[in-house]
Amino acid sequence: MLRKRHAVDARGRSVALQIGASRMLVGVGALFATRPALRLLGFGQPEQTGMALAKLAGGRDLALGALTVAARDDRAKLRMLIFVSSVLDAADALALGVATRYPETRRAGLGGIFSGGGAAFAGFWAWRRLGGG
Repeated sequence: MLRKRHAVDARGRSVALQIGASRMLVGVGALFATRPALRLLGFGQPEQTGMALAKLAGGRDLALGALTVAARDDRAKLRMLIFVSSVLDAADALALGVATRYPETRRAGLGGIFSGGGAAFAGFWAWRRLGGG
């Protein structure tokens, strides 16, 4: 059980768990409804390589989200997982930022910068809040 020495732990924990649950939803979509998920993210019709990479990312997100939610009662593990999650979100934002250079992927790239960057910011905020003790 999480110790509630500081109110910041509850808020940080809540944000971390929301990010974990959201990551699971994104992962399920990318893994099992790949084409609609890619369209929703602003990508056009992917070829087989794009489908495979999207499914790979979906599996990663589903696993990381599930681990995050499973760590809900262990602040140290939750903190470590939300840190890893935030680093990956920041890397995704940077990688998708490259897509803005091309007209056919500009919309997806901008969406990735804002969603990945926002998730990274929120995750690092939660990680910091979970550090109090």
